[in-house]
Amino acid sequence: MSLIEQAAKRLEQLRKAGVHVHGSAADGDSASAEASADNRGPSDAVSPPASPSATTVTARAAAAPTTASAAASAAVPAAATAPAAAVSRRVEIDLQALAARGLMSPDAPRSQLADQFRVIKRPLIANAMGKGVAPVKRGNLIMVTSALSGEGKSFTAINLAISIAMELDNTVMLVDADVPKPSVLKMLGVPPARGLLDVLTDQSVELSQVLLRTNVEKLSILPSGTQHARATELLASAAMVQMLDEMASRYPDRIIIFDSPPLLMTTESRVLAGHMGQVVLVVKAEGTARSDVKHALMTIDACPVKLMLLNQARTVSQDGYGYGYGYGYGYGYGSEGA
Repeated sequence: MSLIEQAAKRLEQLRKAGVHVHGSAADGDSASAEASADNRGPSDAVSPPASPSATTVTARAAAAPTTASAAASAAVPAAATAPAAAVSRRVEIDLQALAARGLMSPDAPRSQLADQFRVIKRPLIANAMGKGVAPVKRGNLIMVTSALSGEGKSFTAINLAISIAMELDNTVMLVDADVPKPSVLKMLGVPPARGLLDVLTDQSVELSQVLLRTNVEKLSILPSGTQHARATELLASAAMVQMLDEMASRYPDRIIIFDSPPLLMTTESRVLAGHMGQVVLVVKAEGTARSDVKHALMTIDACPVKLMLLNQARTVSQDGYGYGYGYGYGYGYGSEGA
C-alpha cells in the first residue's frame, strides 16, 4: 500500500472515530498526513486509535502547541515594547495667595523683600556654579535650617527657591526635607503627595514620579513624602547618598534647596548637613540665644560653607521710620564669634 493510500486510510479512520478533519486527501492536509506517516513506521501509520475518546485527546494535544505558540508570539511585542517614561505631575500654585501670605511671587512688582533675596542668593549661586572664591563640592546642594523651630527657615527656603527660579541661567528644586514636620506644601497651598521618603523606601518609585512641576517657571518641588519611623536612618542610608549624587550632577544648572528640620531639635538635619555643599542657618533677630547659635554651628562643622541669615531684623529707612514689614535679612558667614 502506497503512502498516499495509507494516509487516506488513516483519515477515514479518524472520520469514523468522530474526529472532524478539515480538507481532503487532495489538499495540504493530505500532504501533512503523508509527511507524518513518513516520519512514523508503516505499522504506526495504519494502526487505528484505541477509542474515540483517545483520538479526541490526541487531537487536542496536537492543537495545544499551536495555541501556546500563538500566545508566545502575541507576548513578544508586549515584552519588546519599552515602558513609558515617568512624567512629573504638574501642580498650580496660587500666586496671589502666595503674596498674601507674605511670600515672594514671581509676578509681583519689585519689593524690598525681593531685593533682599537678590542680595542673599548671589554668593550662594556663585558657590553652586563653581564661581566662588574656592570650589565647593556639591555646592548646588543648599540646606536651609535653624537652631530651633519658629525662626523662619521654611519661609526663607521658599523665598530663596523662588528668587533663584527667577534667574535666567538656573533652575531650582525645592526639597521638603523636614520629614518630622513638613510644611512646604502647606505654605504653597499644594495638597500632600508622595516624595523623598517614598523614593528611599520603595525601589519601584522613581524620583521623576514624585517630583512636582509648578506654574512658577524653573521651579519644581520634591515633597517629604509618606511619614516613616526610621526617617533618620533613611536620610543616612546609601540610597540617600546615591540620590543626592544624582541630584547634584544630573543637571549642571540646577540648584537644590533643602528645607531641613531645626538642628537642635532633631537628628535628621545633622545627618543631612553632612551631604550638603552649603548650609544657611536662619537666626531670628532678638529671639535666638547666642549659645544656641554656637551650638547649632558646631553640629554642622563638617559642611564646607556655613552662612547665617538674620530673620525679622528691624531696619530703619532713610526717613528715620522703622520698616514695618516684619522681615529683614542680614547675611554673613557663620563663625564662633557670631
